[in-house]
Amino acid sequence: MKNSATWLLLISLMLTALVAPSFGQSPLKKRPKLKDFGSSLERLQWDAIKKQSVDSKPRKKASGGADEDVIQTETDLVTSDLLVVDGKGKLVSNLTAADFVIIEDGRPQEVAHFERGDNASVPRTIVLIIDYGCTQLPVLRRSIDAAKLLVGKLGPLDKMAIVTDDVELISDFTNDKKKLQKKLEAVYKKPNTAFDPTVVHNWHTWGKGLQYSALMAVLKEAFIEEDLRPIIIFQTDGSQVYGLRDPVVPEALPPDLADDFRAEQLKEISRKIKYRHEHRISDFSLDDVYRAVEKSRATIYTVVPEYRFLNRSLDQQVNLIKLRMNNGYLRSVSGEQPWVQQQARARLEVWRPTSEANLVWWAQQQEKSQDALAGVAARSGGWTEFLETPEDADGIYSRILADINHRYLVGYYPKNKLRDGARRRVKFEVRNHPEYHVLGRKSYYAPGPQ
Repeated sequence: MKNSATWLLLISLMLTALVAPSFGQSPLKKRPKLKDFGSSLERLQWDAIKKQSVDSKPRKKASGGADEDVIQTETDLVTSDLLVVDGKGKLVSNLTAADFVIIEDGRPQEVAHFERGDNASVPRTIVLIIDYGCTQLPVLRRSIDAAKLLVGKLGPLDKMAIVTDDVELISDFTNDKKKLQKKLEAVYKKPNTAFDPTVVHNWHTWGKGLQYSALMAVLKEAFIEEDLRPIIIFQTDGSQVYGLRDPVVPEALPPDLADDFRAEQLKEISRKIKYRHEHRISDFSLDDVYRAVEKSRATIYTVVPEYRFLNRSLDQQVNLIKLRMNNGYLRSVSGEQPWVQQQARARLEVWRPTSEANLVWWAQQQEKSQDALAGVAARSGGWTEFLETPEDADGIYSRILADINHRYLVGYYPKNKLRDGARRRVKFEVRNHPEYHVLGRKSYYAPGPQ
């Protein structure tokens, strides 16, 4: 009887494993190395008539999907990383597959696969894009340390890659934590080596400010078909937004600048625009970035090392501009030789606000820039946080890790089987809990014709 009961238990467990919706791992293909990272940007060419970027060369249909940017698997499985919070913003745990309702273009779908975010058998594939431009230096040390702590808490199957705003792959995907932490430290050391005391700063050692270009390259090249949980941590102030095509925040000058200085700066703006267009730098728009985000399966967490201007009153924004400019002024003239301080003061005085209109203009520029950045994470089902002081870094990176662990990985096979490359809208709900808010991707692109 005892042996019979044991066999019945084993059979029961086997049947449960067979029917339970899960992302059980089959043997993974060996991950290809990221070669010629950033090469996808060379294919982009601005179409002035369509007002969007197009591929100037045919795409390669490589196995592994490194050049593909639509949700496309052999089984057409659509997966989403979902975070659920209650009416008070608290994380909701212990949900099951039966709790989720999926609606695609108004048509109910059935949950086919389900896993909790803290399941160590479902690997996370993470890319950290870190901006180390000159404006990031006040928070860079703390940010690097926080990122190193996050690396230390990754699971044994998780892999991470590191990319900078130079569109440079600092580290290909690896689960070697010591190697990743060493590479992160190298990012910090880049602008802090061989300091020349005869100049204000080592401009050549700072990042190039091509943050959106780095993001586009990651979205188009970094992830493969087998990545069940692609994740991007995008730390930047998004300054490249001013240099994108069809800009939502055009490069311009504030009011109240001296006439001679205004003329000089207008020439400089014209020179930069001409250079970017001739050399096809940022040959894409913000809408192109948003489309690439929606076509990817990655969840994006945007970390903005800046005061938060979004959702604040104009008076609050103006006060932040004053604080921001004064802090920048003090940093620029402190700790340098007297003649360097004098030069820095003379130049910065020209940029210091001279009127209420000037302050309002700067505040509006910051709000538009941050709104553009926030749109990236929102379209992926992620969120945006502001790193207003260096001390905020630890909390933000800890929250990212907690968020990843509390998500639910939900998959379904769309009832619409058309391979038309069309955009499909998706809505996720928790059954019998209208007060719950589900944070996740709101759309995806179907596979195109084969």
